[in-house]
Amino acid sequence: MKEILVKTLMSEDVTSLPPETPLQKIVKEMVEQRYSCIVISQNQSPIGIVTERDLVKVLNQEAQEIDLSLPVVDFMSSPVLSVNVNGSLFDAIVISQAEHIRHLPVVDEHDSLVGLVTQSDLTNAYFQIIEAQSETIDKSVAEKTGQLQQLNDELQALSLEDHLMKIGNRRAMEVDLEHTHHLAIRYDSVYSVILFDIDYFKLYNDHYGHQAGDDALIAVADILKANIRGADRLYRYGGEEVLLVMPSTNAAEAEKVAKKLVSSIANSAIAHEKSPFNVLTISCGGASVLKDEKILNSWKELIELVDHNLYQAKDSGRNLSVVTF
Repeated sequence: MKEILVKTLMSEDVTSLPPETPLQKIVKEMVEQRYSCIVISQNQSPIGIVTERDLVKVLNQEAQEIDLSLPVVDFMSSPVLSVNVNGSLFDAIVISQAEHIRHLPVVDEHDSLVGLVTQSDLTNAYFQIIEAQSETIDKSVAEKTGQLQQLNDELQALSLEDHLMKIGNRRAMEVDLEHTHHLAIRYDSVYSVILFDIDYFKLYNDHYGHQAGDDALIAVADILKANIRGADRLYRYGGEEVLLVMPSTNAAEAEKVAKKLVSSIANSAIAHEKSPFNVLTISCGGASVLKDEKILNSWKELIELVDHNLYQAKDSGRNLSVVTF
């Protein structure tokens, strides 16, 4: 399947101003030109963004607190999240949804600003594929089967969600981790990851049946979702394994989250007669991207580390967490 690239969606007509620009000029530009946002850049690289939402927050303050002569750097949203010009529509959708943002500056391989893609651009591109699928239905039966299959494959490839657990899927996870790791390196920030595995899940399936197994997966996902922050992201890693991405979280904080989630699943008291605990439980391994006060070279190294810690938790008796500091 041919990927839809960001460079085919983006607008090259993007306004960019330096960080020392007075807030008054930003407001004037956005009002007069009806801009939804202005990118703040330094040496051609985006370092922040001012959106209509940011202006509403600023102007909603008491009048005496606002000094419109102050530089925009004091008011902009930063760090700014961007997408590469050669990235795919899928990459852009994952970043936009994971970070809850509506404007994505587009940069080239030198991190220079080259355009802007909005949530509307992404939505329109997505629905163009759906419309193409509808048009195919009107074609002859002989042509329809092959074309529908191709378009269904394209829609499936753009899916961000695991259909059963209603959390992110494996492909979305990889894009999110790549993006999150890039931000950690660029801004010297920290994030943590926890990998969960349901204990004795094969025995559960064998004893209760696969439909009950699916129900258990849904229940576990719902409990995890109810006990994490809005900024955290859950993904189905594979089978009965679930991965949690936690931005701006160090190892000590990750350990507290891991223990809380292990307890939450056990306390839900989902019966599991074939488990020594008599209820459904999880084991987990966690770690932050910092090792010896240095950021790991790639997110894949972090996954290897949490996977190792998960196996340590299982070898140590299960229904517990192991987090590396």
